[in-house]
Amino acid sequence: MIRKIHYEFSGEIWQYKGPGGWFFITLPDNLSKEIREALQWQEEGWGRLKVVAKIDSFEWKTAIWFDTRAKSYLLPVKAEIRRKANLETGNKTTVSILI
Repeated sequence: MIRKIHYEFSGEIWQYKGPGGWFFITLPDNLSKEIREALQWQEEGWGRLKVVAKIDSFEWKTAIWFDTRAKSYLLPVKAEIRRKANLETGNKTTVSILI
């Protein structure tokens, strides 16, 4: 049986300025460091780790991506989730992830 690890944190929604304009929440530095040290061996291409994310009661399958410039993981937040949770750029929210 594979054991999943649960993390909870708060972060602010921000939009990538480049092509595509994706929306993200940056994981806190200390949490990113802990995850990277423990689970880097599970990363797929480009520092990708599969997760199940949850904001309020809205849950979705996604991945966190390690940003080498920020030295933190980024959680992409789908338009559907932002709409359902009534989130816009600059909003701070609590997130749970299961890795």
